[in-house]
Amino acid sequence: MPLRAELPEEGELVIGTVTSIRNFGAFVTLDEYAKREAFIHLSEVATGWVKYIRDHIREGQKIVARVLRVDPSKNQIDLSLKRINDHQRREKVQAWKNEQRAMRLVQQVGTALKLSPDEAIDLFGAGLVDRYGSIFQAFEVASADPTRFQKENEKVPWAAAFLKVAQENIVPPHVTILGTLEVTAPSPDGVDRVRAALLAAEAVDPDAVDVQYVGAPRYRIRVESSQYKLAEETLKKATDAALRSIKAAGGEGTFARA
Repeated sequence: MPLRAELPEEGELVIGTVTSIRNFGAFVTLDEYAKREAFIHLSEVATGWVKYIRDHIREGQKIVARVLRVDPSKNQIDLSLKRINDHQRREKVQAWKNEQRAMRLVQQVGTALKLSPDEAIDLFGAGLVDRYGSIFQAFEVASADPTRFQKENEKVPWAAAFLKVAQENIVPPHVTILGTLEVTAPSPDGVDRVRAALLAAEAVDPDAVDVQYVGAPRYRIRVESSQYKLAEETLKKATDAALRSIKAAGGEGTFARA
């Protein structure tokens, strides 16, 4: 795949296809590294004792594995299937699917610019990875926040074509996270002070933050965003604003993430 180093790094999670199984282990081609061959020893197939390796993997199977060792001098890559958990496996598979989709979208951008996919990648791939973390995330940003994308890429000739493909093909991701605020103010005007604290939370981003009454002194704070990281940052800013407000008014407050 484009933008990949020649060899994976130790500790990295990789996608591979099982090509051959022996009693002592399995051989795998790495889909992200030009079908370079790697090996999984029997002891790294599963936790516990493995009696029959074919009970755990089979030829042609797509697998997610962790890189244990890389020896460039011997052209040798050793993998492990057992040293990852289900969450890591699901995340890697989703990232792989996203990358495949991104390459298909890059081809569309290249067609609009009268470039081959490789030429398109050479033109803007590395820069987008540096700025957004991956090409797929760049497409997501272009779809969810075109103004931001245009501002960050206003001086490049390919931005308009990239933006058009993103908006035609990517549905902006939607993330909702929740938490609970407990705020109290013992003064006679305590109700007004609590209300001011809750309004301070919503004022951080009125379009994204919503505070709902649960049962005094508990209030649910809800944040919606196109990106999980951004949602978490907004939630922290909102809760910090509420807690600062109530404490400045002589009250008390706590926050618990749902």
